[in-house]
Amino acid sequence: MKIDQKAISRKEFITVEFLFNNTRDKFKLKLYSDKSGFSKKITDQNLFRPGLALAGFVGLFSFARVQVFGNTEMGYLDQLSESERRKAIERVFGFDIPCIVLTDKNQPFPLLLEIANEHHVPVFGSSYDTTKLVYLISDFLDDQFAPRISIHGSFVDVYGVGILFVGKSGVGKSEVALDLIERGHRLVADDIIILTKKGEGILMGSGTNLVKHFMEIRGLGLLDIERMFGIRAIRYQKRLEIIVELEVWDDKVEYTRTGLDENFFDILNIEVPYVKLPILPGKNITVISEVISLNYLLKHYGYDAANYFQSRLNSKLKNHNEDSLRGVDYFEHDFE
Repeated sequence: MKIDQKAISRKEFITVEFLFNNTRDKFKLKLYSDKSGFSKKITDQNLFRPGLALAGFVGLFSFARVQVFGNTEMGYLDQLSESERRKAIERVFGFDIPCIVLTDKNQPFPLLLEIANEHHVPVFGSSYDTTKLVYLISDFLDDQFAPRISIHGSFVDVYGVGILFVGKSGVGKSEVALDLIERGHRLVADDIIILTKKGEGILMGSGTNLVKHFMEIRGLGLLDIERMFGIRAIRYQKRLEIIVELEVWDDKVEYTRTGLDENFFDILNIEVPYVKLPILPGKNITVISEVISLNYLLKHYGYDAANYFQSRLNSKLKNHNEDSLRGVDYFEHDFE
């Protein structure tokens, strides 16, 4: 299978201003310093707690990362004399650090702000505890620096399962998605799908800021799905769990009949379950798509119909049961 996909260049950096503007409300960030260092670049998605650097050991100081000052760092600085505190702070600011974030409602020392402004390093604070804030900022930075690709297709949430419909242009991907929406399922994106790798085994799909939840239907034009069907018919992102390739029936191609052999497609080194679905007149692709989703959920919860049927068949063959062709052991009194 060949999917129309295009790699999107991975971000090499974001600015401190971008971090602040996009997380200020969510992470309850407050700016304590001036804005002279807002143009500084963040090039590492990981965070660093500079406790050892403040104490004098800078051999393993990851200064290029966002620096987090929690209760430990602030408590250490608080017990130092004024001259020792200045020496410890200036030791850290001797490196080109992007910014500092204080946690647990800690207030910056006047000396810290003075030196930070001299070196044009922004200082932020948050009421969140260190563990929570580190998780939130790490997740945000991980998303910014994550590898991503764009894929041509239609992405729909069907019974909570993210199904990406792919195939040649004009095969009917958008029409299937539209029919699913009419049946109560939710559109994530149509035409251009952005897939972002989250962690080791998760692909999150979303649309572009331009297209959002617009859909093109050949012969009809552009439709605004959110305005037409309401907020219930859309969602902004969803985990990709199944790829369904739609293709016109080809009698020279052998399609799976039992489902015993699972197929996968590799995207960003993540294997995604893959189904090739031939299109024939009278074949209800929408209902089959719903069944694909439900079957995936059954497998997720430990029941595989194909394997179960195979085990029953093997058991019958092993026992040589002559009555195996009958579906019931006796006929009930229904003589229509």
